[in-house]
Amino acid sequence: MNGASREALGAARERFDALTDNTSVDAATLADELAAVTALLDREVSLRRVLTDPAQPGEAKAELAGRLLAGQVGGEVVDLVSGMVRSRWSRSRDLVDATEELAASADLVAAQRAGVLDDVEDELFRFGRIVSSSTELRSALTDRVATTSAKTALVRELLGGRANPVTERLVGRLVAQPRGRSLEAGLEALSRLAAARRDRLVVVVTSAVPLSDRQKQRLGAALATLYGHQVHLNLDVDPAVLGGIEVRVGDEIIDGTIADRLDEAARRMAG
Repeated sequence: MNGASREALGAARERFDALTDNTSVDAATLADELAAVTALLDREVSLRRVLTDPAQPGEAKAELAGRLLAGQVGGEVVDLVSGMVRSRWSRSRDLVDATEELAASADLVAAQRAGVLDDVEDELFRFGRIVSSSTELRSALTDRVATTSAKTALVRELLGGRANPVTERLVGRLVAQPRGRSLEAGLEALSRLAAARRDRLVVVVTSAVPLSDRQKQRLGAALATLYGHQVHLNLDVDPAVLGGIEVRVGDEIIDGTIADRLDEAARRMAG
């Protein structure tokens, strides 16, 4: 997001955090209701354009949102969304992205309260790796011909009883409402959001063989010092790297693998 939308999202996050600091607020219900608002705004293009029209007074847009949502969702969500539409948004779709993020954040709050946020974060990463390695599974979960109920049933079959219920809900919602993203991109965004709840940087580490506990601790400490931030290591094993490790932080790649050195040598010879 850029400009006005980034500021509006920041304000929405602050209101959301203030709300969920109150443990009497049911985070799972909040997640479901925000997801319902996301689906409504994603589906009703004309509505979201009205709610983000910069020519309309913010209070008028808030009143409209309140009338539409009253009785459909709880008062907390009505207040959150009303506050969001009072803000200025650069694009109407940014409002949908923001409500979607808050829905996922609410589920992650539920996980954090239950002490299982680390598990959810790891499960999202592992499921993303499984999807990346299986064309058949990716196709089944993103098939535009298949019904939403069939795809969410497949998620339940894959994760039910094996993963935390919060993970299952997040993945199920992503499959049901991909909103033009690849499944892998959606899962990666959820993983980053989970890490952000613990104020940690997500680092993807790929190595030829599994790292020992000592290696993981040393690498984590070194990266925390390098970036000045606590890190969460998502570990992947790929024999194709031929030794060494590849570290990815967002779009930045720190590659110390033998394969990378061979590729670099080949480029120099070719040059």
